[in-house]
Amino acid sequence: MTTKKSTTKKSTRKTSSKSKPAQQSPGLWRRLWSITWKLTLILVAALTIYCIYLDQIIARKFEGQKWHLPAQVFSRSMALYPGAAVSHAQLMAELKLLGYRKVANPRQVGEFSASSTRIELWRRPFLHPEGSQAEQRVMISFDSNGVTSVARMSDKRQLAVFHLEPVLLDRIIAGDGEDRLFVPTEQIPEHIVEALILVEDRSFYEHHGVNPFAIARALLVNISAGRTVQGGSTLTQQLAKNFFLSSERSLIRKAREALMALIIDFRYSKDEILEAYLNEVYMGQDKSRAVHGMGLASQFYFGRPVGELTLAQQAFLVAAIKGPSYYNPWRYPDRAQERRDLVLRLLMEGSKISVDQYKAAAESPLGLRRSDKPVHQKLPAFFAVVKQELKNRYGAMLLKQSGVKVYTTLDPMAQEAAENAVERTLKELGKKDKEVQVGMVVTDKYSAGIAAMVGDKVPGYEGFNRAVEIRRPIGSLVKPFVYATALAQGNKFNLASPLKDEAITLKNEQGKTWSPQNVDRKFRGQVPLLTAFKKSMNVPTVNLGMMVGVDAVAATLKEAGWNEAVPAYPSMLLGAVNGSPLMVAQVYQTLADGGRYRQLNAVTAVLDSDNQPLPVASMPRHEAITPAANYLVQYAMTKVVESGTASRLGAAFPGVMLAGKTGTSNDRRDSWFAGFDERNVAAVWVGRDDNGKTQFYGSSGAMTVYQRFLAERPPLGLRLPPVNGVVQGYFDRDTGAAKQADCRNVVAVPALADSYHPAPNCGEPLPWWKRILGG
Repeated sequence: MTTKKSTTKKSTRKTSSKSKPAQQSPGLWRRLWSITWKLTLILVAALTIYCIYLDQIIARKFEGQKWHLPAQVFSRSMALYPGAAVSHAQLMAELKLLGYRKVANPRQVGEFSASSTRIELWRRPFLHPEGSQAEQRVMISFDSNGVTSVARMSDKRQLAVFHLEPVLLDRIIAGDGEDRLFVPTEQIPEHIVEALILVEDRSFYEHHGVNPFAIARALLVNISAGRTVQGGSTLTQQLAKNFFLSSERSLIRKAREALMALIIDFRYSKDEILEAYLNEVYMGQDKSRAVHGMGLASQFYFGRPVGELTLAQQAFLVAAIKGPSYYNPWRYPDRAQERRDLVLRLLMEGSKISVDQYKAAAESPLGLRRSDKPVHQKLPAFFAVVKQELKNRYGAMLLKQSGVKVYTTLDPMAQEAAENAVERTLKELGKKDKEVQVGMVVTDKYSAGIAAMVGDKVPGYEGFNRAVEIRRPIGSLVKPFVYATALAQGNKFNLASPLKDEAITLKNEQGKTWSPQNVDRKFRGQVPLLTAFKKSMNVPTVNLGMMVGVDAVAATLKEAGWNEAVPAYPSMLLGAVNGSPLMVAQVYQTLADGGRYRQLNAVTAVLDSDNQPLPVASMPRHEAITPAANYLVQYAMTKVVESGTASRLGAAFPGVMLAGKTGTSNDRRDSWFAGFDERNVAAVWVGRDDNGKTQFYGSSGAMTVYQRFLAERPPLGLRLPPVNGVVQGYFDRDTGAAKQADCRNVVAVPALADSYHPAPNCGEPLPWWKRILGG
C-alpha cells in the first residue's frame, strides 16, 4: 500500500510539473501582446507626430512661397506710332529676336507677314508696366523716315501708340540659386499635360499619391532585368522628392517620399499638384544654371513661350523629363527625336491626337533654337549699372524679393550692333596696338534711357567697366559747350563771327605758362566761328572761351549734366576734364535733346510679385541750354560730319544728316567720339588701360567704332525742324556783320532772331537820291 501511494504521488508531481509550461504559455503571450500593442501605439504616435511635422513642412511650401522666383530683367518695350523713328528693317529684326514666325498670313499669336512697306503682326499678350496688354492684330506701315501708321485689323482703327512686348534679357538669381519661369497651368498647352500623364503617371487622377500596383510592377520588371529599368513613382512622389528630398537612393528616403506624397495628395487638389510639378520638374542644365519647369524649358530649348510651341515641341519637353542629359537634343539629336516620337505615339494611341497629327509631328524636325545664341544675354556692363540704379532708387533688398520684374531701357538691337562694332573694329585697331581697349555708351534720344553699353573689347567679359569707371581727359568733346556758351550771347557771337587764330600764352592749373597749338601747328590770323568748330581748331576755341569766361563754360557743362568737378583753368577749354563714356553720353544727350537735361537712366519701372508698380521718385530734368542756342550747336555739329574732322563718317553715309564731334587728348592717349542721329546718341572712348600713347586720333580710333555701329544699325537721318527764336541769317564772310540776303560776300547760316539785325543797304551809305526820297 505504501508503495502504491508513493507511486501515485510521484506521478502526480510529474503531471504537475509537465502542466506548468502549459499554464505559463497564456501569460507569455499576454506579455508579448502587451509589449506589441504598446510599441505599436508608440510607433503610431511617433508616425502621427512625424506626419504632423511633414504636414507643416508641406503646408509652408505649398501655401506660402513655393519658389524664390529670380528677378526678371526686361529690355525696353518698342513703341510704334506715326512718326516713330523705327525702320521696316529694324522692326523685322526685333520680331526675329522676339521669336515671332514669319508666315504668308498670320493666323495665330506670334506670327507676322511682311511686304516692302508694311508688316502685319499678331502680337502676343504681355505684362507692360502700365498694365496687361491683350493680344492684338495690327498693320504697321512705313516710309523712308519710319512708321507712318499703326492700324488695328479688327476695325481698321488708327492707334496712337502700340507696344511690342519687351525682350526678357535675363533673370538675376538670388536665394536658392535656381532659375525658373513660373507658368500657371491654364497657360500650359493641353497636350503637354496629357502627354505627361500618359508617360509618367497614367493613374494620376485615380491614386492617392502612391500607386502600389505601379511599384509592384516596376519591382518585377527590375528583378527580371537585373537592373533598374522602370520606376514606380507617381508624379506626386516625384514632386515630393524634387521639393523636399535629395536624390539619395535608400529605403528610408523612399518611405519618406511615399509618406509625403500621401499627405500632399490628401491636402491638395490634383490641379494644384500638377501645376507645382510642371513648374518644378528638372528639365536640363544651361551651363551653371539648372533649368526647372516647362516655362523656362520652352525658352531654353526653343526660344519662345510655351504657349506657342508646336505639337512636336510640346512632346519633346515631356520626353526630356526622363533624362535631360541623356536626351540632350544638341548632343544626341537622334536619341532625342526617338524619345519625342515615342511620346507622340502614346498621344496617338491614347486618342489625344489623330493619326495625321502624329505623322506630321513625327516628320518635323526638333526645331531647336541655335545653340550658339544664349537664352539670356551676357550684359555685364549694363547689368552693373542696372543693379546700382536699383540699389540707389529702390533699396539694397529689392533683388532679394521673389518675383520682381525690372523693366529697363536697353535696346537689344542697339546692343547687338554696339557689340559687333566693338569686336570687329577693335580687332582691326589691335593690329596696330594690341593693348588698346574701348568703352561705349548708346542712349535713346527720345527717352534719355541707356540703349546699349559695352565696357570691354570682349563685350561679355565681366571685369573693369570702361563705359562707366574710367576717368580720362575728354579732349575736344568739351568744345560744343564752349561754343554753346558763346552762341547763347547772340548780340556778341554768331556762327560767322571771326575768331582770332593767333599765338596766345596763358597760365595753366599748375601756374605755369601754357601756349595752346592747333593740330597742324599753324595760325591763320582769324577764322569764322563755324570753321573753328567744325575743324576743331584749338587756338580760336581758347580765345573764344576766354572771352565768354572759363567759369561760364564750366557752368554750361554742369547744367548739361556733368556730375563731377570741372577744373576752372583755361586748359579745360580744350578738354582737360576727366570723364567716362557715360558722362560724355549724358551731356551729349542734352545737346541731342534740344538743350533739355534729363538724367540718363537704365530702369524705367519695377513691378512686385503681384505685378504692382513700386513707387519711386521721378528722374531730374531741366532746361540746360536754350533751345535756340542749342539748335545752332546742333547745326555746327552736322557740319563737323559734312565737311569737318568727321567728314569720313559723312562720306560713309551720303544723304544722311548726322551730328558728331571728334576728340583726342595729349599725345593721342585717348581717342574720343560723340555723335547722334535721329534715334540714338553715342559716346565712344578708345585707349590703353595703362594710359600709354596710341596711334589714334578721335577720327581714326573712336569714330571708326561709331561708323561700324551705324553700318550694323543703319542710321535715321537727323531732323532739324525750325526752332522758335532761330531765323536764317546772312553775315559778311570777313567781318561777321549781319547783312541782308542780297548783299555781296555773305554766308547763310542760322542765327538767333533776337540779335539778328541786318544793316540796311548792306551797311553802305545810301545814295543821295534815296536819302532825299527817305529810303
